Amino acid sequence: MTTTSSSNTVSFHTVLVANRGEIARRVIRTLRTLGIRSVAVYSDADVAAPHVREADVAVRIGPAPAAESYLDIDAVIAAARRSGAQAIHPGYGFLSESVGLAEACAESGIVFIGPSVEALQIMGDKARAREHVLRFGVPVVPGFDAKGLSDVEIAEEAENVGYPLLVKPSAGGGGKGMEVVADSTGLRSALASARRVAAAAFGDDALILERLIRRPRHIEVQVFGDAHGTVIALGERECTLQRRHQKVVEEAPSAGIPPHTRERLLAAAVLAAESVEYIGAGTVEFLIDADAPDEVFFIEMNTRLQVEHPVTEEVTGLDLVALQLRAADGLPLDVSPRLRGHAVEARVYAESPERGFLPSTGKVLLFEPPVGVRVDAAIETGSEVTGFYDPMIAKVIAFADDRATALARLDEALARTVVLGVETNIAFLRTLCRDARVIAGDLDTGLIETLLPLDAQTPSTAQLAAAKDAISELRAPVRTSPLWRELPGWRLGAENTVVAPFVALTDDDEEVELHEAPSARSRVSVRAAVDGDGAVWVAEDGHTVRLRPLDRRQRMRRRLSAREAGSGATEPEGRAPMPGSVVAVHAADGERVSAGDPLVSIEAMKMEHPVLAPHDGVVHLLVAVGDQVRRDQPVARVMTEES
Repeated sequence: MTTTSSSNTVSFHTVLVANRGEIARRVIRTLRTLGIRSVAVYSDADVAAPHVREADVAVRIGPAPAAESYLDIDAVIAAARRSGAQAIHPGYGFLSESVGLAEACAESGIVFIGPSVEALQIMGDKARAREHVLRFGVPVVPGFDAKGLSDVEIAEEAENVGYPLLVKPSAGGGGKGMEVVADSTGLRSALASARRVAAAAFGDDALILERLIRRPRHIEVQVFGDAHGTVIALGERECTLQRRHQKVVEEAPSAGIPPHTRERLLAAAVLAAESVEYIGAGTVEFLIDADAPDEVFFIEMNTRLQVEHPVTEEVTGLDLVALQLRAADGLPLDVSPRLRGHAVEARVYAESPERGFLPSTGKVLLFEPPVGVRVDAAIETGSEVTGFYDPMIAKVIAFADDRATALARLDEALARTVVLGVETNIAFLRTLCRDARVIAGDLDTGLIETLLPLDAQTPSTAQLAAAKDAISELRAPVRTSPLWRELPGWRLGAENTVVAPFVALTDDDEEVELHEAPSARSRVSVRAAVDGDGAVWVAEDGHTVRLRPLDRRQRMRRRLSAREAGSGATEPEGRAPMPGSVVAVHAADGERVSAGDPLVSIEAMKMEHPVLAPHDGVVHLLVAVGDQVRRDQPVARVMTEES
């Protein structure tokens, strides 16, 4: 990535970054390169976060919950005034598309690094944006705005459009509230569900209904506009690899769309941006039918910098943050980029794919990013991953002359990425990189679902040996090295050596055992670390496991308990699947419940997860709404008549 060059430099001397994590660090890097003083904001949960330390000035804006800090417009404006910031860069998420922040900036004489209030208002409402761009000749998915219509009227319009249909909130995004309706029998319940989610998530239950494209590809175009009426397209990005409407892997350019389709995409994107006299960075998103790629359909415009902007930077050589600063300062774009090569980005999330992608929180015992590729990270060794914010902790971006090489480099880089202390999706990302359909470019947004559910991976002999070594070192009277270490590689052809047995429990409560040293291997690099609960985290080639060592007494106790419980017995406790906050209690203390009934709901990282009754019986609650719980903590006990 190179800084955008021009004879004119921006006039800002101080810019506040109204965000956190990797995007805050990303913006701060460009500000430092341009000699602009940076101001970070932080919540109580982020007091020791890397972006706070890397900025020139840092201002506290409130408690950990985002609603009381990063979403508090008054607090952000006050921080800007206090620090003497002339402009505010909102990053992505939080207040990045907030009309309220843009208006507050204008009232305070502060430059909002983004589009006009009018552009935000038009493109921030999906139904309004759809009708607006349609008037300018931008193709949209067949559908209609359901606002103000009764359910009977909606049903009539739905018949005209044709099933299957996609019901989605007019406000907001990220896939929240979206419902697929196969035929008219499921319409009423889908409308009710979508309205509930939309009202709760966005404060607006208005809906739009669109024809469902069965094998959609999600392609977006990076656009830029300046105050002189210039709007340019910086190529497209393939964002089709998604799970539950959340992007997982992105690339630029798109994987194999016809040239005439690419031309239509770029032209339609520029037209949409010009229709609102767009200034700054924006992304126009489209759907293409994988089976009929000649047609393109506008779905929305994101009026901010996207998470996946690095792949565009890699293939254009531009610094998009620097371009944003120029546009916000009224300077002409003055760029004529030539696209080169191919870039692929993988989002590293703190979550467990094998456990239904449950979010994972905790202290990062070790973070080792790969060398030779670009890494935009929110964390470092010692960081705390909390349940207050989005679970994305890093982005790994690989560039090469061609797509096949870029994918291979990304896979290799992920194998060298080490995160210990929280679970991640790194191994799953490697599975995607090596999937035959991904390699062939035969993509649609449902591809990831075909790979699920995932089986838990069995720890390798090398990982068990590393875990044993880490525990032995921790228990040694004198420790002369850090808690984490790289074990020596085992040479090819080495003979097995009998060692003392090592037994541990996996997160699935399965016993695994090591009797022998690892067999012949060619220089394996393994990392291991022990957390505060005595569990060992071990990483090898992108595969990380968490093991709980068992001594002889613990093993005997488990055997006796299993014998007493009998083969058909289940534990009476319902346990928290992750650290988080109790947000709902679904059963009263002393109430009779059936197996599978929801007992309580735990929230972390903006997601709710129910704890279900393990069997029929009478429930005894162990927590209340508002309680903070640890992973595996009992939250309720269901007692049978026998017990």
